Amino acid sequence: MRRWGTERIVGLHHPKVNEHHLESTGLPVDNRLRLLSFNIQVGISTERYRHYLTRGWQHLLPHTGRADNLQKIGNLLGDFDLVALQEADGGSLRSGYVNQVEHLAQLGAFPYWYQQLNRNLGHLGQHSNGVLSRLRPWAIEDHPLPGPKGRGAILVRFGEGPEALVVVMMHLALGARARSMQLAYIRELIGGYKHQVLMGDMNTHASDLLQNSPLRDLGLLAPQLEATFPSWRPQRCLDHILLSPTLTLEKVEVLAHPISDHLPVAVEIRLPGSLTADALPALSPA
Repeated sequence: MRRWGTERIVGLHHPKVNEHHLESTGLPVDNRLRLLSFNIQVGISTERYRHYLTRGWQHLLPHTGRADNLQKIGNLLGDFDLVALQEADGGSLRSGYVNQVEHLAQLGAFPYWYQQLNRNLGHLGQHSNGVLSRLRPWAIEDHPLPGPKGRGAILVRFGEGPEALVVVMMHLALGARARSMQLAYIRELIGGYKHQVLMGDMNTHASDLLQNSPLRDLGLLAPQLEATFPSWRPQRCLDHILLSPTLTLEKVEVLAHPISDHLPVAVEIRLPGSLTADALPALSPA
């Protein structure tokens, strides 16, 4: 796989395992999956634009309210099967050296998790994406994205062959040119899969993703058009869960939980019969 000029390299990984939560693993009996994407802004609560200035120090230093915010997020995550996190801290001064992905996996009782470190600032910050899952992934791929350093995507695959389910979790660039490069890279990753889910903070609207980006020929569905940013007065739809037409949409919702500066997006889907627990035994408890 091409690396698009970045110093980081593509990596194949196994998920981290919370042994004491393995009893909660497996495919739901009704063949439904509940998905959530949430930019958690490293546990910082932002309720006004001025808070970017007055609370900006919290991006560098610890604060007492962060643990409470993470607890609120953890309580929310417990209702879902697969979660994509953006703007998590992997353990630095500002988070009290707590790996927020691991911590939220524990709070939400997820047996499987993975942290993708995209920008390593040592003690000052461990900028990360994360995945939390009740299903055991067959493979996790860590991909640095093209464009400005510090952006990444996590590819999670369940099953093998043409009936595998592939989920890509991402945090895309602000700039349109860099974002187009990143989407072209992701398009290359998922082109050979039939069942596709793209989740994350994509920093643009669904119409741009589906009509004007390198994803336009995939026939993806964007069931969620409601604004997610800023959380206190949503005006822009930046956070998405995009689905291939092979997956049946049951429910979509932007959750009214203004914990971060983004609102979380939730989708419930029904998997096709080819993705049942019998067909994919690796989705059953380990």
